[in-house]
Amino acid sequence: MTQLTKIVSAGVSLLSLNLIVLAVGALDTSAQSSSVNTFSDVKSSYWAEPFIRGLAARNIVTGYPDGTFRPEQPVDRDEFAAIIRKAFDRPAIRQIQSGAVYKDIPANYWATRPIEEAYQQGFMSGYAGGYFRPNQPVSKVEAIVALNKGLNLTTSASAVTVPTIAQRVFPEQTTRKAVKRRIFMPLAFTTLMQPLLISKAQAVTANAVDLNHPASFIITNTYADANKIPQYAVGDVAAATEKNIVVNYPNTKVLNPTKPATRGEITALIYQTLVSQGKIEPIAINSAASQFIVRTPIRKQKVK
Repeated sequence: MTQLTKIVSAGVSLLSLNLIVLAVGALDTSAQSSSVNTFSDVKSSYWAEPFIRGLAARNIVTGYPDGTFRPEQPVDRDEFAAIIRKAFDRPAIRQIQSGAVYKDIPANYWATRPIEEAYQQGFMSGYAGGYFRPNQPVSKVEAIVALNKGLNLTTSASAVTVPTIAQRVFPEQTTRKAVKRRIFMPLAFTTLMQPLLISKAQAVTANAVDLNHPASFIITNTYADANKIPQYAVGDVAAATEKNIVVNYPNTKVLNPTKPATRGEITALIYQTLVSQGKIEPIAINSAASQFIVRTPIRKQKVK
């Protein structure tokens, strides 16, 4: 009888211990999920909440020590480089030359390594004079171009619509003449030149694009502010649009290409890029956020 009592007592103790362990484990999992996936300033009704929650769960984006995410805060170039580093694992396509250091990036700068990798992988480049401008906000179109360059996004239209160097720099009245004498340069070289051309290229918008080109068809039939898209970015925006990478809130027709992109916007852009690569599941089609994903218009006629 005494032996039976000991056995029963031991069994009850073991069962109690298992229940305690399971309860603690559940609480710990719940706490981790809460700390990773929720931020005090990102409510479930916030337009980019599914994108933020999805990338936060994968530690691609993080919040601030005070528990906020600050989704409306603009993203600077250094922060964008850091997000790219976490989101994409790409091989280097170029190397930083020995001794070549950006003048405005100290050796102990927090984003030195992400910036170097963003350059080596082809996502980002520096500016004339050896500067990176780490604290300069990234515009939405610059983010799209960076993703296109680093990931080699393709579109059925991009092969025939990427502007030549002459087209990127000269105004509309000289573009046609420049087309007859195209300037061919290595792709890597033109990528390095991109920041040097950006100030002039921004003045040459999609108004100068031949509307018979597929890329022009895509952007002019998708965006109400297509004329604000810099000439050099037309092919990149078209490629991103075809792959449903672009997310526009509150109006899918308005890209706001040159406006500084917010943390919420960049998160949505990165999320959709990962979806296009099959690296992450798309957000639910019936979620409110899904309506802000830009869909490519159906072509009414074949564009040659």
